[in-house]
Amino acid sequence: MSRPVLYSFRRCPYAIRARLALGQAGVAVELREVVLRDKPAAMLAISPKGTVPVLQLPDGRVIDESLDIMRWALGRHDPENWLTIGDADTQAALIARNDIGFKPLLDRYKYAERFPEKPAAAWRDEAVAVHLADLDGRLAHAPYLFGATPALADAALFPFVRQFAGVDPAWFDMAPLPALRRWLAGWLGSDLFAAVMKKQPPWRAADGCA
Repeated sequence: MSRPVLYSFRRCPYAIRARLALGQAGVAVELREVVLRDKPAAMLAISPKGTVPVLQLPDGRVIDESLDIMRWALGRHDPENWLTIGDADTQAALIARNDIGFKPLLDRYKYAERFPEKPAAAWRDEAVAVHLADLDGRLAHAPYLFGATPALADAALFPFVRQFAGVDPAWFDMAPLPALRRWLAGWLGSDLFAAVMKKQPPWRAADGCA
């Protein structure tokens, strides 16, 4: 293995944020696009939990948490100082709130038929109250969460806000979240996002060595 192997799924927000950091750091990987209903044995052999992203390094080490992949990549090369912009504790708190508090509400909003105890709009409004309204307030004063340039938290949160906006685009376009919409549009229009979202055919073990 001459370069790291990344098992990924194009639309997964966890995989997107890992690919953003790898792309930002200029780390070339062998990208293996996974079909989630038919996960490759090669991936399960190195990460039995069966979730993406999974990064296997040339020395055999495996990193199978998206934030750890981000930090590993940026630890090698961080050209815009994503790791050091802003207060580290505040960055960590925003990411934790996204992953622990907001993501379950996003899932309930997106798949409301699976959670009939509340209508979709109730899950949506709770997600805004828990997380998105605060992000909008922060972004009202600066282009990014910690100032004039992106930080780790911006890249870590963006794919989840993108997914939220996509549930009901017409509602999101009119929602009282103008700064968040501007921030989201900036990420969506970035060259980095375009690069990491290029479509790949599903990987098969026969395509290369496992």
